[in-house]
Amino acid sequence: MKVRKLEIKDKFDAYLVSAFCFHNRVDNVEEKRAEVENENFEDWGAFDEKETLAARIINNKYKFLIDGTAVEAGGIGAVSTLPEFRNSGAVRDIFNVLLPEAYKNGEVISTLYPFKQAFYRKFGYEVITHKNDYEMRPDDLYGFYSFDGDVKRWNPGDPVDEFLDVYNIWSKDYNLCAVRDKKLMLDHMKVDSLYKDRKFSYIFSKDGQNIAYLIFTDTYNPDAAILNIDECAWINREGFNAILAFLGRFEADYGKIVLPLPAGVDLLRIIKTEVAYRINKISKHDFMLRVINVEKLLETIKKSPDCDFYIRVSDDIITENNGMWHVTANEVVKTQVRIMPNLILDQKVLGQLAIGALSIEEAKLQPGVEIFGDTDMLSRMFVQKPIFVGEHF
Repeated sequence: MKVRKLEIKDKFDAYLVSAFCFHNRVDNVEEKRAEVENENFEDWGAFDEKETLAARIINNKYKFLIDGTAVEAGGIGAVSTLPEFRNSGAVRDIFNVLLPEAYKNGEVISTLYPFKQAFYRKFGYEVITHKNDYEMRPDDLYGFYSFDGDVKRWNPGDPVDEFLDVYNIWSKDYNLCAVRDKKLMLDHMKVDSLYKDRKFSYIFSKDGQNIAYLIFTDTYNPDAAILNIDECAWINREGFNAILAFLGRFEADYGKIVLPLPAGVDLLRIIKTEVAYRINKISKHDFMLRVINVEKLLETIKKSPDCDFYIRVSDDIITENNGMWHVTANEVVKTQVRIMPNLILDQKVLGQLAIGALSIEEAKLQPGVEIFGDTDMLSRMFVQKPIFVGEHF
């Protein structure tokens, strides 16, 4: 199929493709025409020989943090193919053009939420455990934590600066957190109708300093309402404890709390309660990543002063990612030198290792991974790291 970036004249057709595939219910689709034609994002389509739009993919633009450094990242969304064109390779045709273009445009990684992991592995994406959900009752926390600082609820129309300041401090410690501005922060907090949507945001402060925030949605459940936490962040131990203490206050209001925390922050190891055995931990694997630029990724990740190894990488779609690199503390150089590399792998496993979602011991169990020589250097280079993905696309 013919693949190209969508033009204004294609936007409404693309909207209809996604509306059909994602089961959107719209009273009057024509009312959406002006809105979608004014949207400004990278939108790709695959067309048949009659110039009928068969499939579309949006590549949203973000900056994600990796070891404290912001890198260009793509957020793949709206992947949709009309049923009459499925199994025709339309999505593959788009990815075969989109991904090399992303390399040229400076992206370092590409990410997505899959409907099926095996489908996106064909295009080089691999699973990242990006957070853990903890299900508990409010009385699992009540009486075990206390907070004597100030708690203030945010209301629509209020500034988001205090929340953004806390987020900026907190996020630098977690890989795959997005760099946010006020608009992106507001996107996580805004509601159309506060008491209809029942989404509430709170800021916690102590001695005049903001130390944490909490954003949650009150979800209806016939047995007892559920407090679903959309996001929380803290700048220190007192801020984290303030969140737990505040959640314990809802003993009479909710039957269950769902608390998402970064992968690498295990609540069950640190919580101070006599009933921790009642807390249910659910790892979230509904996120995938692929490397767009191997060299830039290797340059970005932190290295020890004695770092010195050779790595050979393969990539079925982005040809520039094929080859061997010499990685030291000060530089990353692609080399043609004839030497046995310390590590051979494809870009999927490299992405998991670099982000901190996979240890070198786990990588050994992956097909196609070969390690030669002493593994001490690689074990110190590729360690598991805290990860949290807060953006949805």
